[in-house]
Amino acid sequence: MQYFPPALERLVEQFARLPGIGGKTAQRLAFFVLSLPENEAASFAQAILDAKQTVTYCPVCQNLTDGGPCAICQNPKRDPSVICVVADPRDIVAFERTREYNGLYHVLHGVISPMNHVGPDDLRIKSLLERLSKGGVSEVIMATNPDTEGEATAMYLSRLLKPFGVKISRLAYGIPVGSHLEFADDATLMRALEGRREM
Repeated sequence: MQYFPPALERLVEQFARLPGIGGKTAQRLAFFVLSLPENEAASFAQAILDAKQTVTYCPVCQNLTDGGPCAICQNPKRDPSVICVVADPRDIVAFERTREYNGLYHVLHGVISPMNHVGPDDLRIKSLLERLSKGGVSEVIMATNPDTEGEATAMYLSRLLKPFGVKISRLAYGIPVGSHLEFADDATLMRALEGRREM
């Protein structure tokens, strides 16, 4: 039985397709959009269309941009000899929040995942190899997640990049700040020991 008009049902269905949005949240969002004045609803819809039409990939690092190289690649204060490889553009935001990393990035747009039918050819690896072949890079930091797919991707890339003669490093993982050792699992403690540094 249909409770809402077809147009509203379609709107709820579209919101429900978004990641992390269930049926009830989709309904709330749809009702919120309906409650907007027509000009605000039109502005909301136009923002979606504008983003879809204008946001593209940086030709250098594959980050999101609105045309040409992204702001990070264009920044002359960044160190071009260090490239941090991440799986997703959202990972760049996390690094930038720290205000500690001053190199460049390369976005893979995913990780190797045989279960999800994602192989190396589905990732932005070719453009990374092209960047390294031009020279000037001394270190590549593998910053994929410490899960099975992230580890597999980092291992695959490190073997692929060895012939370029650059330093290949992996993010250290371990005990989160503010937590207690008694609650850490074995793998986390092992990583913390491996990643220890002199004080």
